[in-house]
Amino acid sequence: MPELPEVEVVRRGLERWTATRTVESVEVRHPRAVRRHPAGPADFAARVAGHTFGTARRRGKYLWIPLADEGSSLLAHLGMSGQLLVQREDAEEEKHLRVRFRFADDQGTELRFVDQRTFGGLSLHPEVPGAADGLPDVIAHIARDPLEAGFDDTAFASALRGRRTTVKRALLDQSLISGVGNIYADEALWRARLHYDRPAATLTRARVAELLGHVRDVMHAALSAGGTSFDSLYVNVNGESGYFDRALDAYGREGLPCRRCGTAMCRRPWMNRSSYFCPRCQRPYAPRPHRTADRVPAGTPGGQ
Repeated sequence: MPELPEVEVVRRGLERWTATRTVESVEVRHPRAVRRHPAGPADFAARVAGHTFGTARRRGKYLWIPLADEGSSLLAHLGMSGQLLVQREDAEEEKHLRVRFRFADDQGTELRFVDQRTFGGLSLHPEVPGAADGLPDVIAHIARDPLEAGFDDTAFASALRGRRTTVKRALLDQSLISGVGNIYADEALWRARLHYDRPAATLTRARVAELLGHVRDVMHAALSAGGTSFDSLYVNVNGESGYFDRALDAYGREGLPCRRCGTAMCRRPWMNRSSYFCPRCQRPYAPRPHRTADRVPAGTPGGQ
């Protein structure tokens, strides 16, 4: 599933190609693509048509487009294979085209939602009252992501250290920090030399700050490379794949030498996923034994 960098790449494309354009018509080719819109495909199409797209927004892995003068936002969940493509109006239709948005201007392009596995979808949701960015109410509970200006590093450190869980589970907790998935969690933990199963409560504030810095660094690096694409299912709005998979240090590198120490990288099953790590650089956490001064019990020779 796309993580923050991949969704941000799509958002930037939408910002360039669809912002301020008025939708002339909407064609829903497959009802499953709008299954999260309870009123159904016809209502979805009717409510979007005639409205102007605002600037595409993102929080973590969630992407939405505010609709001017409608009080709602178009929420897009890409799932495993969802694609938002800007295509020429006369371009050949994709095999798995699910929804088409035609615009009222003469730019000659349209927006298409293509989804092979139909795990993703589009839906309309009311905006959170007073939210300047058109935040849909259904994702208001999602935490800010580490690339947002309003992300609170201090609050994150306190919350993470207060969780009775492991550090990787905490990174994937979207109510604590959004946008981090399995790939970038493994990458950040490798950079921080932390084992994925280390208890979150054992991290000092300095270590949390260091880890958060690595999370940001790896996401910025992935953004520069257009995201991570292991197959043709994730692409940007122009149909191009990202190439950050060539620079991964941990994820998918089982048996290959650690880029830091040369030890063979390992993979372990983890929560229906996999965790990749270096067994030498990222050793399991072992609490230090408490040292107590030798004391002579009171009332014995030499005692106090």
